[in-house]
Amino acid sequence: MKILVFAIGTRGDVQPFIAVGTALQARGHAVTLSAPKSFTAMVEASGLTPAPLPVDFQALIEEPEIKAAMQSFSGKLKAYRWASEIMNEQMSEMWRIGCEVEPDLILHHFKGQMAPYIGRRFNSPSIPLMLQPGFMPTREYPQFLIASRNLGGLGNLMSHKLIMALTRMGTKMMTKRWLKVSDADVGPLMDPVAAYDPNGPGKRLHAYSDLLVPRPKAWPDTEILTGYPFTAPEDYAPSDELAAFLEDGERPIYVGFGSMPGIDHDRTTRALLGALESTGRRAVVATGWGGIKDVETNGRIHVLEAVPHSWLFPRVAAVVHHGGSGTTHEGLRWGKPSVICPLFADQPFFGERVAALGAGPRPIHQKRLTAEKLAAAIEQALSPAVMARAAEIGAQMRAEDGVGRIVEVIEGAA
Repeated sequence: MKILVFAIGTRGDVQPFIAVGTALQARGHAVTLSAPKSFTAMVEASGLTPAPLPVDFQALIEEPEIKAAMQSFSGKLKAYRWASEIMNEQMSEMWRIGCEVEPDLILHHFKGQMAPYIGRRFNSPSIPLMLQPGFMPTREYPQFLIASRNLGGLGNLMSHKLIMALTRMGTKMMTKRWLKVSDADVGPLMDPVAAYDPNGPGKRLHAYSDLLVPRPKAWPDTEILTGYPFTAPEDYAPSDELAAFLEDGERPIYVGFGSMPGIDHDRTTRALLGALESTGRRAVVATGWGGIKDVETNGRIHVLEAVPHSWLFPRVAAVVHHGGSGTTHEGLRWGKPSVICPLFADQPFFGERVAALGAGPRPIHQKRLTAEKLAAAIEQALSPAVMARAAEIGAQMRAEDGVGRIVEVIEGAA
């Protein structure tokens, strides 16, 4: 098959799709992976055919409008209007890529709103793959954009219905606006998060662990919970300095906030340094795209920009992070207690799920992060009971095969 994959977002959004694309290509399929242009080298290194999209999310997430969107609803509205021209350009490129590839099947992130239209154009299944549990109504947990803790059966259900209605309305408005500046003939408007299958009801994939968020009993068979699509542990060669640091003393903790720019770098950094000093813990600190700055390597802290989680996490005692789906699953996969310091979106939800599992303390929002709170959370995470529970979950999660299940569904849909 010719398979077109739309992986849109930051590294945590793109990497799982690369894992699936690589597995599909190993089975003889021709896979084109369309992701933001900043990930072209990563796509090429995986052996997949890249089809870059014009948006650079690393640059975009540093824009004042996007930072404001992380902190208030009014900021989100302003960012939506500001980003409309950027989205027009991205949608045009997605349509062009689809028409060039003429795929037999499309796998896409929920932000790949052109995928169903391309599927209809070429009479090909279009399968959404969701990395967060918020795109199918249920009474069992809330929609993560509204709440991170249980609202009760009716409250949970209504939270999903509200967000899905707003998502459909916003995406259709975006598509209508794009059509005014485009000569593409996409046909009637479609549900942006629905699957498309010319032969019957389409399937949708929910790519997270059943251990973290169990599959609701009331879901129809077309909603498939696959497990998280992990990449294989990387054959990574650390620097001499990192290798020496890991070997010199007790296992350190990992601290990193991934692709999140942070809202107050100084406060976050002060809280981190104060917590490490008061607990006496060693740490590997990844500065990432932001959130942490002005931290220097010393005898108890090793600072780097980034390191493959699949390589490092087996070598640390616990992980402190923002709570994105990928980092949350990776920490649990290796049986490590997690201290989650969320900013927005799915992160508070995942923080609460980890705490409910007993694999870490309650999340501490970065707006309320202090050295005292972080120090207490680290010590709780490293308590024998929490470490044992995290190890138990890790053994179970490593037995899941998210990539294999996704490949099975895709090949069955062709």
